[in-house]
Amino acid sequence: MINRIPPRSGAAISLQRGQFLTVIDPNGEQVSDLVAFSADDHAEYISSGRSIDYASRLFLTTGDTLYSNRSRPMLRIVADEVGRHDFTLTPCSADTFRIIYGDEHPHHGCQGNLEQALAPYGIGPDAIPIAFNVFMHVDVNGETGKIRVLPPLSRAGDRIVFEAAMDLVVAMTACSAGQSNNFRYKPIDFEVSDTAPAAADT
Repeated sequence: MINRIPPRSGAAISLQRGQFLTVIDPNGEQVSDLVAFSADDHAEYISSGRSIDYASRLFLTTGDTLYSNRSRPMLRIVADEVGRHDFTLTPCSADTFRIIYGDEHPHHGCQGNLEQALAPYGIGPDAIPIAFNVFMHVDVNGETGKIRVLPPLSRAGDRIVFEAAMDLVVAMTACSAGQSNNFRYKPIDFEVSDTAPAAADT
């Protein structure tokens, strides 16, 4: 069953080892911030630094693993129709909108949505790490290191499939940041399955 995350909101789920999580961009050009925690110990969480270090590249895709802060595999990318995601920028927040956009009455952003989604699991705001920003297109200048947030490359219906390597709590958003989504706010769909989706068959 496909579940929908409305624009500028979030959701959290339990994901069992061996299950597959498919994240879908139903309308195109929409980012989803994804974080994960060990179901057994929430102090173990998805790690941008570990994952990028072990993959030896910034842009992770099919065949790559998202590791925890304890260097254990959490999620494996088994299919990816876009191939460009970000794992460097923190979830947008009220401070993001105040500092970057100059909003006087800012939205609480993905940070706030992740906090709300994870609260029932006893996971607090300070525990939320850098997210794997599904479909987010961050351009990095190879000489200066300057970054630009560009519209996602995802088109309507594009998806990425993860396989859980341990029992997890996973939270996702339909990102609230204008730059990330070409200044149009749209939903994100997701589906959990016990067998590999057709797109992930090898």
